[in-house]
Amino acid sequence: MDSLIERAATDLLKSNYAIALTGAGMSTESGIPDFRGPNGIWTKNPEAERRAYETYHNFLRNPKGYWEDVLSGRSMLGDLMSARPNPGHEALFELEKLGILKAVLTQNIDGLHVKAGNKRVLEYHGSVMKLRCPSCGTRYQREEYDLQGLMREDKLPPRCNRCSSPIKGDVVHFNEPIPSDVAEESLEEAMKCDLMLICGTSAVVYPFAQLPRVARQRRFEEVPSMKSTTVIIEVNAEPTPLTAEGISDYLIQGRTAEILPLIAEAAKKAASSQ
Repeated sequence: MDSLIERAATDLLKSNYAIALTGAGMSTESGIPDFRGPNGIWTKNPEAERRAYETYHNFLRNPKGYWEDVLSGRSMLGDLMSARPNPGHEALFELEKLGILKAVLTQNIDGLHVKAGNKRVLEYHGSVMKLRCPSCGTRYQREEYDLQGLMREDKLPPRCNRCSSPIKGDVVHFNEPIPSDVAEESLEEAMKCDLMLICGTSAVVYPFAQLPRVARQRRFEEVPSMKSTTVIIEVNAEPTPLTAEGISDYLIQGRTAEILPLIAEAAKKAASSQ
């Protein structure tokens, strides 16, 4: 384990453009349940998963009804607004402060990377902290709208201040396209990085899971006569398809809240001795 920690720190320091991809394994360390794990929300309650597949269509058919459901129900994920970053999030912020990490691309909707202090965060599946207009793409902070007040006054759905279309939560639901701006920026990051740190994701949810493959393939295309120069490191509790397929160079197996701080500390020490 120690040798892999040192290897990761060395690889990070040698990189010119390192990015991190993060998934539910980062958030579970902050007490936020996952969906498909052994104790996941949908594992325990398949009916909740079935309803989740209807949410986006419900918004399209009846935006007012969608918002009445959202504002009347209790989040299956608990109170995300009060969730706090854990040592794994803080370690990624430390790597950014060292000038090593250039961006965080996350599947998580909890906003914890932003709370931890990271400046460039691409929230691939949206954020519970924001609202979004599907028509023009404008995003708003959730507190910009008095949603409960609109419900009391029978003025739902909230409407976009730019184009007057109904707006929804920023979170991307099943059957909803990934917002084009985030999808394009994420693809650009994957294509230009020379190190990708993959943290707490099972790498089975697409199109996000394609990004490590893009990073790997892109480098092969640029330097076809050489071994890929992209370093792809996994920090995961269990091996993933990326491990099995040889997409990642190596796996550091363990909890992100334990492993990432060790990597950040090793990188910090190595940087100070240079």
